[in-house]
This record gives sequence, structure tokens and C-alpha cells, in this order.
Amino acid sequence: MNALDDQLSAEPPALELRGVRKRYGSIEALRGVELTLRPGEVHALLGDNGAGKSTMLKIASGAISPDEGVISVAGEEISMSSPSDARQLGIETVYQDLALADDRSAVGNVFMGRELLKSGPLGMLGVLDRRAMEQKVTAEFEHLGVPVSDPKRPVREFSGGQRQGIALARAAMWARTTVLLDEPTAALGVRQRAMVHNLMDGLRSRGLAVLLISHDVPEVLRIADTVSVMRLGSCIATRPAKEVDTRWCVGAIVGELDDV
Repeated sequence: MNALDDQLSAEPPALELRGVRKRYGSIEALRGVELTLRPGEVHALLGDNGAGKSTMLKIASGAISPDEGVISVAGEEISMSSPSDARQLGIETVYQDLALADDRSAVGNVFMGRELLKSGPLGMLGVLDRRAMEQKVTAEFEHLGVPVSDPKRPVREFSGGQRQGIALARAAMWARTTVLLDEPTAALGVRQRAMVHNLMDGLRSRGLAVLLISHDVPEVLRIADTVSVMRLGSCIATRPAKEVDTRWCVGAIVGELDDV
């Protein structure tokens, strides 16, 4: 282990779930989930449909509350009752539907609910500082490599890859600890997938923890640092991505491996 690894391992986890359980009537969706996301790491979460990934994501993003268990952010135990609570803790989520407003510009989407006001009396009257917001978004897009030349255009005019880039840039701009990604490349072509991978690299380089939920095992093994597998509501295995292969991942997902 080198000096950088020592430094990273000494940092508290960006987000940690311990013993998290969630029930819906007689159905136990989560059965004591343990998951640790570390700063500067892409942590992939694999699992078949019904494994509990979506429920875990909703709890991590503040959309629902667990019945039992502990959630910690940067080493501090916290409680969340809404996605707004998660955002205040520096946790940003990019859902599969991206949650973009088609009729608003890229700038308007990035700053939705967080608009900048002009200083002085105009700001007191609620006048937006559109130039400042446009400059910040343009700089963020350039830094992350989001291929949007005119961020004032309505989002509906952009391609799927560009829309994904806008959603990721929004998360990058506001996240302080963690970015949660739900199948970010599911509907994208090869070139657009490569762009999203580069964006994830950018998030990682900023020291953010990135949770990548995906069904694409080869993609996970290319981009992730760590791989966890969920099955029947439990996180059954966590391994460094470089130590596993497609056979191990698929076997763990379907329950055909004993060495998980």
C-alpha cells in the first residue's frame, strides 16, 4: 500500500450503510445491508431484478427511510427524511429518467431550485443572475467534457448522451460527498457510454464517492474500483474490481458461487 492508499484508507467513508433493513408488509426488501462508499472511488452495485438495489438507492438518496440500521456521511451518523436532506449533506442522485425539465435550458436545469440572484436591491426583488449561472455551467461543462456548446438551449433539443452529461454535471456541481448513479448508460450508444465513463472519472478525480448501479458487468469491470453484489435483499459480497471477472460477478448475482 502506497502513501496515497494510506491517506485514502484513513479518511472516513463518504457514505456508509450498516445493518439497513426495509420491509413492505410481509416482504423484507432489505435484510441488513452493509455498504461502504469511499472518497475518490467508483463503487459498482450489481444484482438481478428484485435484489434490493432500487430500495437501497432510495434510502441512500433520502427518498425513503429505513426501518432499521445506521446511515453515516463522512463518519457522522445522520438521518434523512427527504431527498432535500440528502442534498444538504452533499449527496446527489442521477436517476435513470434523469429528472430533467425538457422546456428549460441546460443552465436552468443545473440551477433548478438553486438559482443565483443578483446582488443588492435587484436580488432582494428576486431578479436572477443569469450571466453568473451561465458562466458557472459553461465552466463545469468544459471541465467535465460535457459536449454542450450552447447551455441556453432547451434540454429537449439535446441527444441522450448530452442529456446524461447535463444530469451528471448538475450532480458534480452540487455534490460534496457522494454521487449515486442509477443505470447511467442503459440507453446509450458506444460513443455516449465512453463520454459517461469519462464523466465518472471526473467525479472520482474530485474525491467524490460514486455509486454505480448497473446490469452491465463488462462495463462495471472497466470503470469501477470496487464491486458489490446484492442478492435477495442482502449485500452478499464486496471485492476490488481488479480481483474479479465476469464469471465471478454473474455467479454471485445468480447464487452459483460458494466463495462470495
